[in-house]
Amino acid sequence: MARVKKYEARLKARFHKDIAGALLKEFNFRSPMQIPRIEKIVLSAGVGEAITNKKFLDSVVNEMEQITGQKVLRTKARKSIANFKIREGQEVGAKVTLRGNRMYEFLDRLVNVALPRVKDFRGINPKAFDGRGNYSLGIDEQIIFPEIDYDKIEQVRGLNVTIVTTAANDEQARSLLIKFGMPFRKE
Repeated sequence: MARVKKYEARLKARFHKDIAGALLKEFNFRSPMQIPRIEKIVLSAGVGEAITNKKFLDSVVNEMEQITGQKVLRTKARKSIANFKIREGQEVGAKVTLRGNRMYEFLDRLVNVALPRVKDFRGINPKAFDGRGNYSLGIDEQIIFPEIDYDKIEQVRGLNVTIVTTAANDEQARSLLIKFGMPFRKE
C-alpha cells in the first residue's frame, strides 16, 4: 500500500531545509533546540463601533475568517469604561491565533502577496520588536489581502499582527524574520 505524503507548508519546509542551518551557524548554537522558530501568529482587531451596531463586529469577524481560514474568537471588554460607553462583558473586538501549517501559509501570503499591495510601501518598521523576540505589525487596510472582495466590505479597517517567536532576543528574531523574507525598512 502506498504511503500518502503529509502536506507541509512551503515556508515550513524552507525553515527546516535552509533557515535552521543558517541560524545555527550565525549564532553558534550548541543544540538545534536553541534555534529560534515562529511559535504562533496572532491577528486581532478592536471594533469600537460594535458598541452601537453589532453588524460592524460581524463583518470584522467574517473578514478575519476569510483572511485566516480559521474560526475567530470575539473578545469582550474586561471592565466598564464610562467615557467610551463600554460595559463589562460587551463584545468589542476579535482575535485569532494561527499555529502550524496555517501559520506558515499566512506568513507566506503576508510577505509575498499582502505587504507588496500596501500603497507607497517602503518596508516595515525594524524597531517594532518587544525586547523578547516578538514582532508586532499594524495593518491599516484589510483590503491588502486577496481574500477580501473590495466590493463587499462595509468599511476599510485595520488589524494587528503579532509574530511570536522562541528567540531569546530581538537580534535573533530579526534574523529569523529576515530569512523568512520579511521586508524590513532600511534605516
